[in-house]
Amino acid sequence: MKIRDIVLVGIFSAAATAGKLVLSFIPNVEIVTLLFILFTVTLGLKRSFFITLVFVSTDILLYGFSTWVIGYYLIWPLLVLITSMLGRKFNSEYAFAIIGGLFGFLFGAFFAITESFFYGLSYGFAYWVNGLLFDLVHGVSNFIIILFLFKPLKKMLDSQMARWQIL
Repeated sequence: MKIRDIVLVGIFSAAATAGKLVLSFIPNVEIVTLLFILFTVTLGLKRSFFITLVFVSTDILLYGFSTWVIGYYLIWPLLVLITSMLGRKFNSEYAFAIIGGLFGFLFGAFFAITESFFYGLSYGFAYWVNGLLFDLVHGVSNFIIILFLFKPLKKMLDSQMARWQIL
């Protein structure tokens, strides 16, 4: 990686962390999904992958270490990978809103799987059922946030990347 890439990873990881903290008072409403989709489409797979790793590592410093860390280290890079694969085929805010909405709906199910490895299948199932309402809020809010903010943020990020000759 070039120094410019390292700086970009640091800046955008900090932006994702700040975005998470700003909305942390509203359960399951976040802009991290939007930002990771936006970063993947604009900056590419490699940079975005590193952004997710730094973001999760920062979260460990803020919230401590537990079983959720494994899920975070898997699910955020998975979102970047899915966005990278599908973003080439579907380059519209509607497609990205659907990806983000499904990601939010399935977030708890994914964590139920990782929790099952540590505490058993019945715990994982109870974990998932207990969080279904939160997953609904997460999916709907992701869809709406991405639908309305993706296009203007993409335009702004593209102009700044061109201005600084980054891409």
